[in-house]
Amino acid sequence: MPHYSDESLSHVNTDAKARRKLLDQRRMAYRRAIESYAEQRQLQHELADYPDLIAASQRGAEQAPQRRVA
Repeated sequence: MPHYSDESLSHVNTDAKARRKLLDQRRMAYRRAIESYAEQRQLQHELADYPDLIAASQRGAEQAPQRRVA
């Protein structure tokens, strides 16, 4: 009957934990991207109700003095 040492099991557990951690990180990055996209769409939808404000802010940005780097 083969006897498995605790060291080999801990190695397997460590690999499984690392895989789960990587999957969780990917899942959270995907969720953040979806939430960011939804927030951008909501903001664009809200700003679409005020096209005069969008035009005014663009004109203000174009007329702002440019900073010069020495």
